[in-house]
Amino acid sequence: MALAQFSTGLPHRVSAFGGRHMLAPDVERLRLPLANAFFLGEPGHAWILVDAGAPGSAPLIGRAAQARYGVGARPEAIVLTHGHLDHIGGLWGLLKQWPGTPIYAHSLELPYLTGQSAYPPPDPTVGGSMSALSPLFVPGPFNFRPQIRPLSELPELAALKGWTFLDTPGHAPGHVSLWRETDRLLIAGDAFVTTVQERVTGALTLRPQLIHRPPAYYTPDWDQARASVQRLAALEPALAATGHGDPQGGQHLRDELRRLARNFDEVARPVQGRYVVHPALTDTSGVVHLPPLSPRGQVLRAGLLITAGLLMLRQLRRWAA
Repeated sequence: MALAQFSTGLPHRVSAFGGRHMLAPDVERLRLPLANAFFLGEPGHAWILVDAGAPGSAPLIGRAAQARYGVGARPEAIVLTHGHLDHIGGLWGLLKQWPGTPIYAHSLELPYLTGQSAYPPPDPTVGGSMSALSPLFVPGPFNFRPQIRPLSELPELAALKGWTFLDTPGHAPGHVSLWRETDRLLIAGDAFVTTVQERVTGALTLRPQLIHRPPAYYTPDWDQARASVQRLAALEPALAATGHGDPQGGQHLRDELRRLARNFDEVARPVQGRYVVHPALTDTSGVVHLPPLSPRGQVLRAGLLITAGLLMLRQLRRWAA
C-alpha cells in the first residue's frame, strides 16, 4: 500500500482545524485543536476512528467523516491510543451522533474511562507555558460505560487488517501505538510527538517539526516512556503520525527517532518535575501511589487555580450584567 511522500521529513502542512491529510489510501490524519485523530479505512468501505480529540472536537470529526465516507457514515469502532482528555474529549458528542458505537482501549486505561480513577495529575513544574496551564487539564475520572471495552475484545475488522497494537506505556499506563509492517506506517499516539507540546505556541501551531518526547506535563513514568521510544525506534518506520504535530517520514524520521531513543535521559527526561525520579504507581484499579508535588508545584497549581477562578468570576459578572 502506497504511503504519502515524506522523503524530506517535512510534509505539507494542514493548517486549519478540521483539515484532512492522507497518509495512505486507507489512512487519513485529521487535525484537531491540541491533538490529532485518524481515520482507518478507504472511502466506500468500513472504517474506524482512532482517538477523538479535545472537548468540542465532535463536530469537526463528524464533518470530516461525512466528507470522507459519505452522509450518514459511522465507524465500526473507536479505538483510543490512551484516555487523556485531549484524546477522548470528542467522545461525548460523537456518541450522540453515533449512539452505541463501541470504544476500545487497553485494559490498563479502563479504570480512567469507567469512572474508577483519575489519571496521575499533570505536573506544572517540568517547564513551558503549556505545562504551567496543565493543572486546568482535567485528569478524570471519565466514564464511557457501557460503550468502553478492553482492546483484547476488539473483533477482526477489515479496517485493521495488517495492523498490530504495541504496548507503549509511560505517557499513560495503557498507552498503545499502531504499527503496520507492510508499509512501515506507525501511529504513535503520544509515545513521542513532533512538536514542543510543553509550549502553547508549539501545541497550537505545531512548530517546530521535530521528533520530541511525549508531552512532559502529563507523563508520569519516564523509565517506561524511554523504553517505549526505544521500542518504536527499533521498528525504523517509514512514516510516523503522532498525537501532536505533523507526520514525519523518511530518513529524517529514523535518524531523529534513533537519536531520541539513544539520548532519552539527556534530551527528553525533564530536569525537574514530580515524576522525574519516582513514577506514579498504577495497576488495573487505577492510581496506587503518587510522589509528592514539590513546594514550587504547589504554588504554581494554587496560583493558576486562583487565576482561573478570578477569570471565571469576571466572566459570570459579565453575563449577569
